[in-house]
Amino acid sequence: MDHPRPCGCKGRRTCLSCEAEFGIAPIDFYTTFQNNDSYVYCPRCNKIYPGWDWEKVLAEHSDTPQHGGVQGEDYPGVYIDLDFLTTTEEADLLQGLDELRWDVSQSGRRKQNFGPKTNFKKTRLRPAQFAGFPQLSEFVQRRFEQVPLLATFQTIEQCSLEYCPERGASIDPHIDDCWIWGERIVTVNLLSDSVLTMSPYRGEEGKTKYNLHFLEQYREHLLGELMDEETMAGYENRIVRIPMPRRSLLVLYGPPRYQWEHSVLREDIKERRVCLAYREFTPMYLQGGSEFGQSEEIFERAKQFWDHRTVKVES
Repeated sequence: MDHPRPCGCKGRRTCLSCEAEFGIAPIDFYTTFQNNDSYVYCPRCNKIYPGWDWEKVLAEHSDTPQHGGVQGEDYPGVYIDLDFLTTTEEADLLQGLDELRWDVSQSGRRKQNFGPKTNFKKTRLRPAQFAGFPQLSEFVQRRFEQVPLLATFQTIEQCSLEYCPERGASIDPHIDDCWIWGERIVTVNLLSDSVLTMSPYRGEEGKTKYNLHFLEQYREHLLGELMDEETMAGYENRIVRIPMPRRSLLVLYGPPRYQWEHSVLREDIKERRVCLAYREFTPMYLQGGSEFGQSEEIFERAKQFWDHRTVKVES
């Protein structure tokens, strides 16, 4: 069994602490990705443009001609609201989150997790200690209702993730589990700017990763149409960098959700960054789905919001 190290890392995942203590050489995704053709997603015109530095590409949006006259390319399945939170809302959120307990996680991160217990390998789900969400973040979920893309989004997990440069925090390229977590991957970014680096997923022959085979059970329900093989082949040597500015909302769906791996590179964490990640269930676990019997109680618990100053809840 692959036991976690004291810092929380296990397997190939590392942070600065375990790299120094155990002499582990980290996988250098930064250099690998820079050897590819890189593009940046501009959230103001919803196109991708050649480049690596997302701040430079965003600044070029205001130039004349716009983006140096380069015609941007489509990259569907991305929604960004640059002004989702106010500075006061951000400050209040962070104060409340820091009054809750942070747990160590892999790759130099810390986390707070509120949601049901899941076993991705055995595809088992149970409510366990899940008792709803901290009241301090309730307004964030309420605001989702004002975003047309999230009108039907039903939060069943909220996870706070903290990235700090002094721990070498990052997250390796991956696709979120497709058995239990639904199409829309929702992230609210706090405290500092960062960037999500997207790389085309290259499936391994004969191997099933990320429970992607479950996708065929609900493909007809997807909001974003997936890219065909020819289109994906055109992205073979490309990297797409998606900005995650402070106080913004990012939603991934369709192709970036299922056909691209996403990562946060250590080199892109310049100062402390906190994000709130939200997940929904796959259609099988929604009302009318074949597995709704397993999730009905979880939906009821997800309606609860508790005051962290007066109620102690296991995260």
